[in-house]
Amino acid sequence: MSFHFKDHVRSEWVDYNGHMNDAAYAAVFSHSVDKLMEYIGLDESARESYAYTIFTLETHLCYLKEARKDETIHVTVQLLDDDAKRLHVFYTMKNDAGEQLATSEQMLMGIDTDKGIPAPFPDTVANRIDSLRQEHEHLTQPKQVGRQIGIKR
Repeated sequence: MSFHFKDHVRSEWVDYNGHMNDAAYAAVFSHSVDKLMEYIGLDESARESYAYTIFTLETHLCYLKEARKDETIHVTVQLLDDDAKRLHVFYTMKNDAGEQLATSEQMLMGIDTDKGIPAPFPDTVANRIDSLRQEHEHLTQPKQVGRQIGIKR
């Protein structure tokens, strides 16, 4: 079963422009990281047991289409790359019609919470990441990957 996070645009997320506020997109992607952690075996009890968590080091959001109040949103993830401590992931947010609403490219880092330093993923988590890599290695890289902000001249 593939990773999938589902939510809806809450009224408190809608701004004066009548659509989901930019900060709410970031919040949804942040919640998606939490769900991905659970998906790879780092739920609350595992984080405590392993003394391990994941931090977000960098993120790049692209806003592609307005999301309206009460609209259902679906977030999927594609694992682009990984090593012993890091995940390079790409989240895609869509509506029920399958239209892309936003994307978020992120670099995530595994952290030993006792020492407060980067550390390799626990073995069971590394095995889940390996399965995710195998599931995603055939996928085409999304066009938003690696984008830079700038005015093209």
